[in-house]
Amino acid sequence: MYTLRTRLFKAALFAVAAGSAAHAADTITAAGATFPFPIYSKWFQQYKEKTGIQINYQSIGSGGGIKQLTEGTVDFGASDKPMSDEQIAKVKIKPMHFPTVMGAVVPVYNVEGVAKDLNFTGEALAGIFMGTVKNWNDPVLKNANKGVKLPDQPIVVIVRSDASGTSFVFTDYLSKVSPEWKSKLGADSTVNWPTGLRGKGNEGVSGLVKQTPYSIGYVELLYAKQQKMGYGSVKNASGKFIRADLASVTAAAAGAANAMPADYRVSITNAPGAAAYPISTFTWLLIPNKINDPAKKKAITEFLSWMLTTGQASTAALDYAPLPKAVVAMETKSIMMIK
Repeated sequence: MYTLRTRLFKAALFAVAAGSAAHAADTITAAGATFPFPIYSKWFQQYKEKTGIQINYQSIGSGGGIKQLTEGTVDFGASDKPMSDEQIAKVKIKPMHFPTVMGAVVPVYNVEGVAKDLNFTGEALAGIFMGTVKNWNDPVLKNANKGVKLPDQPIVVIVRSDASGTSFVFTDYLSKVSPEWKSKLGADSTVNWPTGLRGKGNEGVSGLVKQTPYSIGYVELLYAKQQKMGYGSVKNASGKFIRADLASVTAAAAGAANAMPADYRVSITNAPGAAAYPISTFTWLLIPNKINDPAKKKAITEFLSWMLTTGQASTAALDYAPLPKAVVAMETKSIMMIK
């Protein structure tokens, strides 16, 4: 009787432990970029419906995602800015970069009496966000918008308050088109903004622009469309004013797709090509190269495979461009390198 009871007790303990392990495998934690949050939300919901695996994602900005990954408080991170060698060195288990989609950062504005979409040169955007172009009827704006009556009103600049991949993409572009911007402010997820109100996340910036007359900010394309905000065309490296859409973002990635580095850390801002939108970017999931929990490793790697195939079909509906086929093929091989 004692032996039977002992066996039953051990069996019960095993069942509880197995149940706990199964529960842990059903829940994955992640945090990071707000830029791809709309598509990630859709993907994670679709994947849960398919597999029962819950991916809890905090949309806290790229800097926050890198911080939590570094501290080991999430299973993976997400960023619109590739991690630097210095950042990677601080992470206990080295992260791998997996591009997920491509998107665009657009200048959004709220200018009363202007119904037409505006054109912006790199010179104009750098001047506005440095605080040297102060009025909507400044010649640098008037010259790019012939026939548009721009008001004699001060420009209210709105920027990100948090460490942001969207800010990195925007300032990376400005650093390529403005030597003054590059020398004084540079490209980073946080910069020492010389002017402007602050908003947290793409949501915060778009909200402030909507409620502030004569303002301008920068957000991910989908946020502009969802909020029905005016957003500008931007002059590209070929000298053409290009509006952000699936085709122009895809065109920006054309060169990078065929020369993608093995670690996927690449910039496609101010890309060559007449049809390329100049403030385009990949965005990345930051996946540890070794996942000690076998159940979590299986869940995460299977999600990556699903994302690269089935998941790509959902991108266009949310104004993200799908990954080039050559990049998908590379990433499929990279998944097998996760230990």
